Amino acid sequence: MVRTVKRPRRYISRHVLLVLRPAFRYSAMRDAYVLRGVGRHVGPVLRPNRRATRRTRHGFEGSDRRRASVA
Repeated sequence: MVRTVKRPRRYISRHVLLVLRPAFRYSAMRDAYVLRGVGRHVGPVLRPNRRATRRTRHGFEGSDRRRASVA
């Protein structure tokens, strides 16, 4: 079954991600961390909160920008 609606990415601090790391694995396809065992289908999709540190003079760039689409 193919999902038509993507699960939202939740941005969390690197410190929290370090604590949760035993329960999550990195998925290169999603460029995010997913719950081990069932993360392929259910559960949260976590990304490190890089948006606060990767700012340019004109705001955010790339896929970390809100409502940005990756071609």
